[in-house]
Amino acid sequence: MSNAGFLKSSIGKKVIMGATGLFLITFLMVHCFINMLIFFQDGGETFNKGAEFMGTNWLIRAMEIVLFVGIILHIVQALVLTLENRKARPVPYEKINGAANSSWYSRSMGLLGTLILMFLIIHLKHFWVVSRFTDHIAHNEYEKLPGQETLFKEMMEVFENPMVVLVYVLAMISLTYHLLHGFQSAFQTFGLNHRKYTPIIKKTGIAFSIIICTLFASMPIAMHFGFVK
Repeated sequence: MSNAGFLKSSIGKKVIMGATGLFLITFLMVHCFINMLIFFQDGGETFNKGAEFMGTNWLIRAMEIVLFVGIILHIVQALVLTLENRKARPVPYEKINGAANSSWYSRSMGLLGTLILMFLIIHLKHFWVVSRFTDHIAHNEYEKLPGQETLFKEMMEVFENPMVVLVYVLAMISLTYHLLHGFQSAFQTFGLNHRKYTPIIKKTGIAFSIIICTLFASMPIAMHFGFVK
């Protein structure tokens, strides 16, 4: 089978899903680390320097393109696999108890993914667009003037709205459940499904999902209630 034929096959599409999933998991760790700099309690100085580096480093900017390609591929392959599964089984199997064979979130990956996509659009509008394509936030740390807007100040303003905070927290709950299934599934795609290692991967996935999403959710909450200044 040619490379093109493999990528179009069901296994090839699952490999793309797994690879892009692992790449996005890596991105979440980096993104979380940078955002956690707000907890230095220095008026956002450390965070702004980290954000400035991420926004001006040529390698990071190039990886942004890779990131968006990865997100698009992940979404497209998820839709394709879902449609193919429905075509292959137009009449659902009779079930007595669906929960007996799988968790509800593993059966709701499409819904969870859709909610996360909607949140991602909101998140990009709040921060990425204004920092990359407008003059609302200064691009160069050395050109900032007193009182000029920074990404930290933008976060403070956005998270003043309790409804925005609620949306972010609900999105992180959705992401937690999405990762609970996706983390282990990505490793299984590459054949790492073993009696000895699968439980370790599963426990690691649970810990990762809860810790990362809790940290992300804590940031808008901390800013809204004034725990971060």
